[in-house]
Amino acid sequence: KHLGLSWHLRCTVSAVPRGGDTSASMLRRVESLRKFSIGANDGEIGRVVEFFFDDDKWTIRYLVVDTGGWLSGRKVLISPIFFGAVDWDSNVFNVNLTRQQIKNSPSIDTDKPVSRQHESSFYDYYNFPYYWLGAGLSNPATVGPGAVAPASSEPEAAASGQQSDSEDIHLRSTQDIIGSYIETTDGDLGHLEDFIIDDQDWVIRYLLIDTTNWWPGKKVLISLEWVNDMVEPDSRVYVDLTQEQIKTSPEYDETTVLDRDYETRLYQHYGRSRYWSD
Repeated sequence: KHLGLSWHLRCTVSAVPRGGDTSASMLRRVESLRKFSIGANDGEIGRVVEFFFDDDKWTIRYLVVDTGGWLSGRKVLISPIFFGAVDWDSNVFNVNLTRQQIKNSPSIDTDKPVSRQHESSFYDYYNFPYYWLGAGLSNPATVGPGAVAPASSEPEAAASGQQSDSEDIHLRSTQDIIGSYIETTDGDLGHLEDFIIDDQDWVIRYLLIDTTNWWPGKKVLISLEWVNDMVEPDSRVYVDLTQEQIKTSPEYDETTVLDRDYETRLYQHYGRSRYWSD
């Protein structure tokens, strides 16, 4: 079910802390992170132009970085596992890598679907275990500038070798999917304007839906847990909700903090189990 959608929207956004605790994770709109700079240990390498996520775990796996004149416009993949300190005020993701490491990283054509073989070569180069075999995001503070994690084990390498390039690896582009129509159980109601992620574990928590083409002036959030499918030929995201449920859901107000209280009301409205524990 590879997606090839082509809508591209630009959005202005802000970070949203959980209950005002600035030390806690923040919910951030993905479009607000595009054009962030990537700072290596010895200088800047480029700017973020796109994000790849897997639609199995709903986790951002790679940032696509345009290196500009430094590498003659070559685009490279950067995983959040390499993040050190993030300068949110200056819009900079600092990574625990050198420019030379990034320059020598495997070349991947980001304009085409990234195969499992390409991903394997990426993780082998940086000496990290494969996330699709159960490895999660590493603690950024533990990531060093060299080969900083245990190499892939022999079982992992064997499993990787059994993966074919044609196999569906669940890797999707946020830019390809933004703009898709939203299809409920009883009809369509709007389009996908953005993704909202948790900046601590890089999990996508919500879809931001603009329903202004169905009824005026309302934006709502839908959890990824309520998504049934994403289909390329239809350019649609199918959700396990009715139009009436979404129409009467708590409105998403971009000018206020998206805190736990709002999330609680959202889940109560839909009668669904919350993803967090008290």
